Amino acid sequence: MTRLRFSAFNLALAYIALSIVVLAAFATPLWYTWRENFEERRAFLLGEEARSFTEVFEKSGPAGLARVIDARLAGARGSDDIILLANHQHVPLSGNLAAWPPEVPQAVGTFALNFRDRGRALNVLLVHTYLPDGYELLTGRESSRFRSLETLFWSGLAGAAGFVLLLGIGGGFLIRRLLLSEVQEISQTAGEIVNGNLSRRVPTQNRGDELDVLAQTVNRMLDQIEHLIHGVRNVSNAIAHDLRTPLAELRSRLEEFVVTHRSSEGSAEIETAVADTDRVIGMFDALLRLAEIDSGARRSGFVQADLAKVASEVADFYQPAAELKGLTLCFDTSGALTVACDPLLLSQAIANLIDNALKYAQNGKIRVAATRRPDDMVEISVTDDGPGISDRDKPKVVERFYRGDASRGTPGVGLGLALVATVAKLHGGTLELADNHPGLRASLLFAAT
Repeated sequence: MTRLRFSAFNLALAYIALSIVVLAAFATPLWYTWRENFEERRAFLLGEEARSFTEVFEKSGPAGLARVIDARLAGARGSDDIILLANHQHVPLSGNLAAWPPEVPQAVGTFALNFRDRGRALNVLLVHTYLPDGYELLTGRESSRFRSLETLFWSGLAGAAGFVLLLGIGGGFLIRRLLLSEVQEISQTAGEIVNGNLSRRVPTQNRGDELDVLAQTVNRMLDQIEHLIHGVRNVSNAIAHDLRTPLAELRSRLEEFVVTHRSSEGSAEIETAVADTDRVIGMFDALLRLAEIDSGARRSGFVQADLAKVASEVADFYQPAAELKGLTLCFDTSGALTVACDPLLLSQAIANLIDNALKYAQNGKIRVAATRRPDDMVEISVTDDGPGISDRDKPKVVERFYRGDASRGTPGVGLGLALVATVAKLHGGTLELADNHPGLRASLLFAAT
């Protein structure tokens, strides 16, 4: 069974539906009781009237009853009374019906009938009575007046339902607005935490209601998360700092040995060891940079900068490296693209994308472009004609230390694209990887300002 999705809109609808159900639950027994009691009372009064006419007939005969009926009808002009006195052949002797209705059953009793008289449709509750010497009497009342009461009742009920509906809609949307305002605060808090502000907390009012209890629970959870993250970050940062210092000293001694014993046997292996040490130091530098970005501290240094100019400077810096590999590195732009950013971090991110393109490009062209897309997003793209990245690996290559099959034989530790994705996230943007047929198209997307 499919469960109804909880939302503020569905809550408003449930509030309206519940209001209408309550109104119906109140009106239905009221209507049933009124109708049954009214019908019973009306039948009783008609029966009493028929017995009164019977007593007159027994005392004064048909002529006396006819005079009473005529006087009754003359004094009640315009009423809904139906009276007819007829002989055994159903010939009318007195009353306000032109003829004996054929719809009247032969049995004595009370009947609800529909028939026509003088071209007029009647809905009547009739009491059929047999009098002495074969005479018959019909006593009744036309129901149009009571149908008007019914119509008035239902109209009032419909009006009440409409009022409840409007009140329910207003109340529902008020509840929705109040609920969404509380949810919006939680959403804004979560957004700031995602952007690196781990000290942000959901505002509480100390009201003791359910939403306040939820906010307090969320805040306790965030306190625990912040404590754990800071613990892990401090450990990793301490390890990176502590290992970076002895590695730098080791590299310095190896370099000094190479310089002083360049002609000695084994100097080539030592130079290789220096290069390996540089790779490890570079890895620790990247980890420390990632930790700094994750903390959100770099957001305080955001300025308005032309992203096209930043990308152009990075492309110019890598131009000689591309020429050494026999590759063409070109840059295209559609004009100034101003965004709020940390220019140094974006330069590093673009540099990582170009560095990857230089590693994997075959013998063609690397293109760097800074453009404004139709959806008003700013895009920095780097395309190459290398082996590209498989669809299976695209979601994974932004993970730290992950290396796909195509990068197994190339230098690197799997932190380049992770750093690019982290920089994009810090700026509220995204890193998109797509096929270039052949090669890879890596795009950084940011909202323009």
